[in-house]
Amino acid sequence: MDARLLEILVCPVCKGPLEHRKAAQELVCKPCKLAYPIRDDIPVMLADEARQLGADEA
Repeated sequence: MDARLLEILVCPVCKGPLEHRKAAQELVCKPCKLAYPIRDDIPVMLADEARQLGADEA
């Protein structure tokens, strides 16, 4: 994942910062408790495609 792209991406719901979880291939928004998938090095920044984080993941 390109570092410059990670710097400019924000959560589409709250516009907050995202945490890159490389091993899980996800971008995580902690305030919204959503994880956006990264498929083929392309972040899927759609709220409908995001998964809700569990209590133990936040």
